[in-house]
Order: sequence, then C-alpha cells, then structure tokens
Amino acid sequence: MRAMILAAGLGTRLKPWTLEHPKALVPVDGVPMLERIMCHLEDCGFDNIIVNTHHFSDQIIDYLNHRESRSKVIVSDETSLLLDTGGGILNAESLFDGDYPVLVHNVDILSNADLEELIAFHQKAGNDVTLLTSPRESSRKLIFDKNGKLKGWLNSISGEKKPASLSISPEDSEEAFSGIYVIGEGGMAALSKYAGEIGEEAFPIMDFFLSFPEGIRIGHYLSPQLRLLDIGKPAALQQASEFLKHL
Repeated sequence: MRAMILAAGLGTRLKPWTLEHPKALVPVDGVPMLERIMCHLEDCGFDNIIVNTHHFSDQIIDYLNHRESRSKVIVSDETSLLLDTGGGILNAESLFDGDYPVLVHNVDILSNADLEELIAFHQKAGNDVTLLTSPRESSRKLIFDKNGKLKGWLNSISGEKKPASLSISPEDSEEAFSGIYVIGEGGMAALSKYAGEIGEEAFPIMDFFLSFPEGIRIGHYLSPQLRLLDIGKPAALQQASEFLKHL
C-alpha cells in the first residue's frame, strides 16, 4: 500500500526549533515526529511511502537515508517552492506510478487510527476521496449529508461557512477532520483539473475539497474511537508523552 506524508511545512508555531531544523524532525517524547508517523504507517502495512520536503530539506533527506526502513521511501522535493498541501500532493503525482488509492497523512498528527481499515473502507465505499473524521470537539467542522457526501464547512466561532449558502439539516452530520485522508485516481484527476482552473501551483487541499468538484464523491470515514493530537504546536508537544501511553 502507498502513503504520502506531508512534511514540507515551515513549522512557524514550533520556533525556535524550526529556525534551525525542519518541523518533521522535532522530538516527540524523544522520537522525531516523522519517525512516529512512518512507524505507524509501516505497522499498518504501508510499504511504499512518499515524503515531501522543503524547509531544511537536506536534514530530512539525511535522516531518511540513515533510517532502517521497513518500506520503500521516496522524497518529493519542494525545495524551490513550498506548494502547500494541495500543490504538494499534485507535485508528487508522478511518484505514485498509478498505484491508487494513496493515503495522505499530515506529519504533525498523532493518532490511533486504523489506517489499513481506512483504505479498505475507501475502496468498499466507492469514494474518490475519503476523509477520516471523528465526533470530537472542534470549532471547525465538516458537514456531510445523510448519504455521507461532503456538503460544507462551518466555523462555529466566526460563523463562517462554505459554501456561503450552506444550510444544515437534522439529517446532516458535523464532524472534525483529522488531517488524514485517502485519494483515489478519480480524486487525483479532479485535483489536477482544479489546479489548472485556479492557475496556482501552491494551494491548500481543503480549498479543493470545498470547491465540491463535479463528477467525484468526497466521503468520510467516521471513527468514534479516534484519539488524535495535533503536535504542530508547543503545548501539544508537552502533552505527547501522556497521550502516547494511551494509544
């Protein structure tokens, strides 16, 4: 199975570490963030992993070159231009070798997610994109209709919603996004088309999801038991040791 780790970010919330190191290598209870994600993927059976790099790219590449991997590891180089989450995935498309679906995982998310089960659900559901979600508390929620298709996005604090005309019915579900998802061949084709339409190389993947591209199905895998910690900020790093004990 194939996966991609989004590890190119600047990690501005993790300064001063990221003034001299990449975010992906920040220690999480003594182990680099990237290593924890790669081990989780390998434990779930992923044997082909792509890692994109930009900020202090050479340090990540050196780390990967000296790592005893249980998977084939390929680097997607974004040194010349940081492409954000959407552009980064599209930039790596040629590295997928037509091997779909691809699981995409943000480097700063620790979780107990059963990633093999997520892939299996994606294939069974017939989705083009499957977003891993949970019912946890969050000010920002994705809205899915009764058939499990993405319908919108809501910020409960600011009241902002996408689309602006979004109307939420009692049959809809409001769920928190995990930063983990699966994209199939149809999803990649739609992503490429979207990039062409907006004329941008760098763009967030959520902008693509919330463009509600025609002809594809963006669904969800709701995991009530999902435990998740965003370790992209200092306060969360301090919680990581205790969090890891209960994964």
